[in-house]
Order: sequence, then structure tokens, then C-alpha cells
Amino acid sequence: MSETTVTVESSAAEAEANGGSCCGSCGTGTAQAPATTAERAVFQVKGMTCGHCVGSVTAELQKVAGVTEVAVDLATGRVTVDSTAPLTDADVAAAIDEAGYDLVGRLAG
Repeated sequence: MSETTVTVESSAAEAEANGGSCCGSCGTGTAQAPATTAERAVFQVKGMTCGHCVGSVTAELQKVAGVTEVAVDLATGRVTVDSTAPLTDADVAAAIDEAGYDLVGRLAG
């Protein structure tokens, strides 16, 4: 079984641009807690066959607003997405399609 997990993190520059700082220790802003995962959704994706496929799907899903983590199980075609808010199937389908694969659907659980 092959599973890849990628965590999306903001850079210090992005945090400062949004009114905070990376940790607050440099005094440029107030410390902000890292984003917490509020939602987890599992999707079935068709057509992934290799590590390149995993990378493509992961990269496109990371572009969806609120996504904090993506885990792809290549053997089963299951993609687990953690996010700060619920994701729409349309947003996930668009990202999967952009990567060149087919979203079969959302899985229960």
C-alpha cells in the first residue's frame, strides 16, 4: 500500500502579509495559532497509477482554499483531504480534473 501525506503550511512572509507573523518571536506581529483541521473528507479517484499521479493530484488539491493536508492511497485510489472548512464536491472535482484524473465520488466516513 502506498500512501503519501503532504501538509500545506504558510510561509512567514504570507503570515506577515495577512497581519501576523510566523511565531511572533521577532516582534513583527502577534503570534497566531496554526490552522486547525475542522473537516476530513475521503474521495475515490480513478486513473492514478504512479507517484507522478499522486504528486499531480496532491498539488492541485493544495490549491483549494482551506486545504491543510492531502493523503493519497495509490493502491486504493482513495484521497483523504483535511481542511479548515467543508469542501464542495465541485471544488474537489475541478482540482482532480485539472490534475488529469476522474473523481468517482465522496466516500462515507
